[in-house]
Amino acid sequence: MKLPEQYFRAGVGAVIINEIGHILSLERIDIPGAWQLPQGGLKSAEEPLRAAFREIAEETGLDESNLEVLDFYPEPLAYELPPSARNEKTGRGQVQYWFLFRLRGRDDTIDVEKGAEFRSWKWMAFESVIKLAVDFRKPVYLKMADRFSSIISRQTSADA
Repeated sequence: MKLPEQYFRAGVGAVIINEIGHILSLERIDIPGAWQLPQGGLKSAEEPLRAAFREIAEETGLDESNLEVLDFYPEPLAYELPPSARNEKTGRGQVQYWFLFRLRGRDDTIDVEKGAEFRSWKWMAFESVIKLAVDFRKPVYLKMADRFSSIISRQTSADA
């Protein structure tokens, strides 16, 4: 079935923090210097949290045992792609369920090279992730930073 070009693809995304509250960020292969958070499409009848774990595993090599769910954004967030980036798979953009996770594993369990989307990864402050993201993602990232910042602060102060 050919999808209409005006639809928004259903998806999920993940904010993964380490013990000091930095965010796992992934650099795209196709846009060097563009960093983003793990994200992807939601399959038919798939629960959003299951999809988030699947996407994280596909894009970072981390499995569910390496992660602790801390929070979720209370409503789906949408972004619109620029016309040149739209296609039959992505449609006009994405509407995503977002989750906050804490890494319980070690950094050496992260492997972005097993997938085909990312060239490298690093831990960044949320402000840096937002600054280095493509423009159409920035409003979504700002909303998540606003929602999750106090939780991230509590998590890192609990470790101190």
